[in-house]
Amino acid sequence: MSGVDRLLADARQLLRRVDAGQARQILHDGGVLIDIRPAAQRAAFGEVPGALIVERNDLEWRLDPQGSHRLPEADDADRTAVIMCQEGYASSLAAANLISLGRPHTTDLDGGFAAWKAAGLPTRPPATS
Repeated sequence: MSGVDRLLADARQLLRRVDAGQARQILHDGGVLIDIRPAAQRAAFGEVPGALIVERNDLEWRLDPQGSHRLPEADDADRTAVIMCQEGYASSLAAANLISLGRPHTTDLDGGFAAWKAAGLPTRPPATS
C-alpha cells in the first residue's frame, strides 16, 4: 500500500461516509454540504444548489470552530458537515482534518459530486464557454 493509500485508509477509519441520498437528507435536516472543489472543477462539472463553497486550500481556516477566520457556518461544531470533492478522495482527507480540529460530526460524500449527479439529485449545470 502506497503512502497516500495508507493515509486515505487511516482517514476513512474516522468517518462514517454517506451516499448521495444520505447527504441530501443531512442537508435537508440542517446540516451543511461543503464543496471543496476548485472553481475550475465546479465550472467544468456543475454545482450542488445550497452547497457551501470552501475550496480545499481554505477549508481548515474557514471551518475551525475556534479559528478567527471561521465562517458563520462553523460556529456550531456540532452541526453535521458533509465534505464533497469531485470523486470522494480529497474529501475523506479533508473531513478527517476537520474532525481533528474539533468538528466531530463531519464526514464525506462517498463518490463525491459525480455520485451526487449520478443519483439524479439537483445540480446547477457547468458553466458554458
